Amino acid sequence: MDNAEARTILKAELEKLRAKSYGELVTLVGVQGTTEVKGPSGITYQLEVQAFWDDPKRPNQVLRIMGNIDDGGIRAYFPMSDSFLMAPDGAFVDE
Repeated sequence: MDNAEARTILKAELEKLRAKSYGELVTLVGVQGTTEVKGPSGITYQLEVQAFWDDPKRPNQVLRIMGNIDDGGIRAYFPMSDSFLMAPDGAFVDE
């Protein structure tokens, strides 16, 4: 896996999600989306995005959006990941 390429793809996907409102992101809770993305190098990556409550005891509060990426090889067991937190008012938490 080309780590730099994978990080760029993952970051771009999370940037698209960061541009969405809290209300739009809440609709993703419980929905696991997996897509295949071909990088400029020709490597095909599996990209997975999940949305869930950061504290399961406090639904409808802080939302965590997490992205994982791997190339389907051994890295699939330990995918590269990144995430962000969004409060109900649309503010990013811990940034």
